[in-house]
Amino acid sequence: MKKLDYQYVKSVMLGVILLISGINASLANTRQDSLIAIQIKTWLNGAGAPLQFPNSVTRFYKQGDYMPIWIKPLTNPRPTWNAMMLLDCVKQYGLTHDDYHPQQLSYDRLHTMLETPENITDADKAYFEILLTDALITLTNHLHYGKLNPVQTPTVIDAKANAVFDAGLVLRKAIRFEDPSAVILGVQPAFTEYADLQSMLRLMTGQYVGDCYETPGAEVQKVAINLERLRWVNADDKAYLLVNIPSYTLQYHLPDTAYRFRVVVGKPLTPTPALQSMVKYFTTAPDWRVPNKIFIKELMPKALRDTSYLTRNQFALFNSKGQYVAATPAMLKQISNNPAGYSARQSSGCDNALGLIVFRFDNPYSIYLHDTPEKSLFAQTQRALSHGCVRVENADKLAALLLVNDRAAGKVPILKKALLNYQTNTFTLKRGVAIKITYLTCMVTNGVLTDYPDIYNQDKALIAALYNADTTLAVQK
Repeated sequence: MKKLDYQYVKSVMLGVILLISGINASLANTRQDSLIAIQIKTWLNGAGAPLQFPNSVTRFYKQGDYMPIWIKPLTNPRPTWNAMMLLDCVKQYGLTHDDYHPQQLSYDRLHTMLETPENITDADKAYFEILLTDALITLTNHLHYGKLNPVQTPTVIDAKANAVFDAGLVLRKAIRFEDPSAVILGVQPAFTEYADLQSMLRLMTGQYVGDCYETPGAEVQKVAINLERLRWVNADDKAYLLVNIPSYTLQYHLPDTAYRFRVVVGKPLTPTPALQSMVKYFTTAPDWRVPNKIFIKELMPKALRDTSYLTRNQFALFNSKGQYVAATPAMLKQISNNPAGYSARQSSGCDNALGLIVFRFDNPYSIYLHDTPEKSLFAQTQRALSHGCVRVENADKLAALLLVNDRAAGKVPILKKALLNYQTNTFTLKRGVAIKITYLTCMVTNGVLTDYPDIYNQDKALIAALYNADTTLAVQK
């Protein structure tokens, strides 16, 4: 019995010793983390760390009392190594390694910090820590918004926390896992065109194969810049119209299918802009209010040469007060001397420039999607022929599809009657449909990468900007 008591006491004492040792080790580790936290706060309060998203990094650490996440020698180092590996081959995602502090975030330095931390100062540990966080927040923003997003710029993103998407919150979620990669990569656009291009790029670069730091080849660069363009597009819509300028196509995407239409887009001198908006209504047999530039440069010269031109093509002239003006030779000459005070409208009919239907959506460029009487244009291979608006083939079919998928199939007969009789009628959608006008010079079709002509000569400038090239190239407007 005494022997058993002795063994029991010995066991208890050993447990107590181990517990105390664990507590001491934990306290020591906490003290060490606290010392690093002081240095993290010092760096973030103006010590000069070269951060791309300084406000976002500060918000990230402030939420955790500035305690370190990555440089914790006595804890599981796998999340840190996996985070480093994610940064190591960002070429697979169409990005460049130089944007993520490659000189400072070296594997050798990390080995020393985790295995022999006594050889590195707390200030250096904190510096490495915040640079790694900045690199991951930068990567998360690049994957979601794009590196060169003309609207969601780094300054805009970094200014304040976004309730819809915040890279810092994504990173907080990611660090709960041994491999944070899945959470971070999950912020990429989820729609079909992006997913197909991303899969193609991974095949082209080869996962974890080759030198990921070198500037990629021309084909990889082309896929990369088009992934970048797609990151600028809001991808949350389940149904949307995607107009791709270089391929001269419009696709009406629904959750389970897609309909394809040929389109005519703007000429290089009058390019169709990339944009995002919502189609909320469309009108049959519409009047066309001639844009001022077209009125001055094209319509008036034709009218001066042939006074019957305006009447034959159902054009009417109006003054600045909206009053009708008779197109007499004398009035035409007077207008040509001061065209700014006048405008023209084309009434509905088979020769109307807008055709039988116009689809309206808000945008600062005054462009729209519409039918055209010049059906022969859709048979041409090169269809950059308009003043900037997008002309769509089989516009009546697109209009009917919009009604059916708006749960308004009963309005289709009314639509057909209006088209047949050239009747002006406006059809308002209960749920607007997103329209995304993009400039993609390559896409994946049936598993094959298809190239399209760079009709506005924009690829070189974007490649130079994405890969931080020294050459300065201007994007054609």
